[in-house]
Amino acid sequence: MSIDPAWVADLVARALAEDLGGPDGVDVTSVATIPADQVDVVDLVARASGVVAGLSVAQAVFEAAGAPDFEALVADGDGVERGDVLATITGPTRALLTAERTALNLISRASGIATHTRRWADAIDGTGAQVLDTRKTTPGLRPLEKYAVRAGGGTNKRMGLYDVAMIKDNHKLAAGSITAAYEAVRATFPDVPVQVEVTTVAEAVEAVTAGATFLLLDNMEPPLLREVVAAVGGKAELEATGGLTLERAREFAETGVDYLSVGALTHSSPILDIALDLRPRKA
Repeated sequence: MSIDPAWVADLVARALAEDLGGPDGVDVTSVATIPADQVDVVDLVARASGVVAGLSVAQAVFEAAGAPDFEALVADGDGVERGDVLATITGPTRALLTAERTALNLISRASGIATHTRRWADAIDGTGAQVLDTRKTTPGLRPLEKYAVRAGGGTNKRMGLYDVAMIKDNHKLAAGSITAAYEAVRATFPDVPVQVEVTTVAEAVEAVTAGATFLLLDNMEPPLLREVVAAVGGKAELEATGGLTLERAREFAETGVDYLSVGALTHSSPILDIALDLRPRKA
């Protein structure tokens, strides 16, 4: 479980430049109030219980700001309680405070997604189903947010429009039928995995007959999901999608589907409250 270091470096550079007004910008408050040679220690502290994700990204922010001495005390995917220290960072005080908000924005966002995902994973534990994310991510943050899903115990679906073909209702209408759309994708991109959205048992059977091995069962209630499982289960992987709630997650997972697809993991997860506390200086 990791994130591409080059992508992280680019994200951190852009995020710090945004906060500083450009790559050569400065934190005017810290420069004005803190001597350049002052060194301090800060702690990353959980203000609420949850699941941690994004420690390496936070570390990269502090390193880029000039505070490379970062000691992680927990790991991504770990559960934490309010008051737990996640990491300790030592360095020039200006650098620590310059990095503070950017690091907190990123790790709080990622940890919020991991925390939310863990609730879904726990809710369907033992059913054989897995929770999937979607492309409903924050622009520019998809690799981090999908990483956070993995840290929380979820599974990534496709990363974008390029790695998996997904035939949905508009594609079916444009092509004329599920079969026509599937055959067109397979002819044009023979090596790309194909997933097909269906809304009825008949569409599921048509898709599998055409050759599909992964179906999105769109906005189906549990009785209909069971019918589809009975008709094509074992011939294709089956994903329940649309209108799912945490309260009913287990009910849907117990129908025999392989996956529950939850866009809310990335588009609606609240942050995990994490703070940066400067240790008091010795007299």
